[in-house]
Amino acid sequence: MTEENFAAVKRPDNAPRLFTIAVLALFAAALSFSMRAALAGDIKTSVFDPINASASGEMIGAALGVAFLGFAITTFIISPLLDKVGMKLALVGAGVSFLLGVILTAFGQFVGPDWAYRTIWTGMLLMGIGWGFTEGTINPMTAALYPDDKTHRMNVLHAWWPAGLIIGGLSGYAIGLAQLPWYISIFIVAIPAIVFLAMLKGQSFPKTESHAMGVPTGEMVGEIFRRPSFLIWFAIMFLTASTELAPGQWVDFALSELVGMRGILLLVFVSGIMFVGRHFAGPIAKRISSVGLLFVSSILSFIGLQLFSHAASPATAIVAAAIWGMGVCFLWPTMLAIAAERYPRGGAWTIGLIASAGALAIYFVLPKLGAIYDAAMAKAAGGADRIAALPPAELLAAKASAAATAFDTVSIFPAILVGAFGVILLVERFRAFANTPPAVKEV
Repeated sequence: MTEENFAAVKRPDNAPRLFTIAVLALFAAALSFSMRAALAGDIKTSVFDPINASASGEMIGAALGVAFLGFAITTFIISPLLDKVGMKLALVGAGVSFLLGVILTAFGQFVGPDWAYRTIWTGMLLMGIGWGFTEGTINPMTAALYPDDKTHRMNVLHAWWPAGLIIGGLSGYAIGLAQLPWYISIFIVAIPAIVFLAMLKGQSFPKTESHAMGVPTGEMVGEIFRRPSFLIWFAIMFLTASTELAPGQWVDFALSELVGMRGILLLVFVSGIMFVGRHFAGPIAKRISSVGLLFVSSILSFIGLQLFSHAASPATAIVAAAIWGMGVCFLWPTMLAIAAERYPRGGAWTIGLIASAGALAIYFVLPKLGAIYDAAMAKAAGGADRIAALPPAELLAAKASAAATAFDTVSIFPAILVGAFGVILLVERFRAFANTPPAVKEV
């Protein structure tokens, strides 16, 4: 089967149910992401500060970041093997990993200082593995179910990522107001995991695009060598993911005390923007192109992160969150759609590699962000050993300086993206103007 007639294949009768399962699996992954962000401050304060207060920022950054390592490794492994393993079994792996990850993370509160960090780290790793199984399956599944409408469908699917962030953020906030222990709230992740596991019973799943085209596994894996322009998109995904996900994990911890409102509520607000916006990605992309959409998104993301670095009140934080939210809204799903559209013979492999690149970026960025925050705070305090003795006003000023440094550092990523997408746009416009055949427009 060729790329041209693949879109004519009859869609499975259970496609709506499969898409719903994909939505619930991604919703569970988003809940785990949101709850980790919402609980980062509580875990740092109640578990990591008593172990080592001067390095607790880096510790929570590493624990948050390892989920992305689990995601990256799992997606990297499962993507080329998806047709052999089967989408159904991969989603079972996702659900089980979420459940075990939740249990271990909560258990970290009770194991004592010698084991607390490793237990929470392992729990978050397992949740990342569940996320990897999820995205490694649902993205190629969506591309296979809707081959003629990938950008729109991929964005609609990933609209349920911010929906999960909203529910998780509000749940974490409500449980905090009720003064319940942090380790209870994380169990909300188990609910959608159990539901989508139950929905898998009796369902048949499609093969990936590359399999339906008759592309052998070796040829699918070799697609990135035959078309090395893919490596450009792989590198770009490091930056787009860092622009969206690193600040999302950091915003509650870094901003809550500084702006006079819980940072997790800002994440909920941003998630609302993303949920609505992603339903309109298809028409926007058709008007200005997928690359044009990414170019505009990068500009807005840079502005929003710069505003975050100067936020000092609820009003300034909300303005920053709105602009950043409009910027990051389309980044992740549009990058996945570009991989599916431009490299269909790579199937689940090229889509999975793009997702893995995004997760690896966060794995490296989050601990660095924590270290930058710790160093900036120590500098503002006059030394790491003085932090614990600072009066409240001086401690708040030190935290403000640290948060500003962290967000200012992250804003470098979308600044680079503006240049990268600008160059790609110019190259593609030039090729179109010169009437170059569409087949060469792969950059």
